[in-house]
Amino acid sequence: MGGFIPNSRGSLMLDLVAVAMLAVLPVLAFAVSLAKWRSNYSGHKKLMLGISSVLLVAVLLFEIEMRLIGWKHLAEPSPYYLSIVPYALFVHLICSISTVVVLSVTVTLALKRFSKPPRPGAHSRLHKTLGKFAAVGLSMTSITGWIFYYLAFIAS
Repeated sequence: MGGFIPNSRGSLMLDLVAVAMLAVLPVLAFAVSLAKWRSNYSGHKKLMLGISSVLLVAVLLFEIEMRLIGWKHLAEPSPYYLSIVPYALFVHLICSISTVVVLSVTVTLALKRFSKPPRPGAHSRLHKTLGKFAAVGLSMTSITGWIFYYLAFIAS
């Protein structure tokens, strides 16, 4: 099924993931601000669990589509298909896979080590460090994903 991004050869799922990765950045910034500047740790927790859940479902659906339908036939018309696209995908995969690992560790440890309701404690310092890595990872995943998307599915 064709996507909805104008002038794109992407599928519906490719377009949904591309838009989700763009939309996640301001939501992530807001979630961080809840904890950092407003001391709203419960709101931060709920929003981060929501972001993580939405990304998990999006990635699972995306991976299912990629395995069943693929993407290469949609990218072949790109002038960069045989040159830059494989490298852009490689960089994106490094960012996205490492981010999944860091985000999973961050969320899992937070759920185990923070009190209920959440508030600063012994785990806070490690959580802030992991959170920074996760935020940078999500940002890099979004940026590299959009670069790959442009090169593979928009460029002509």
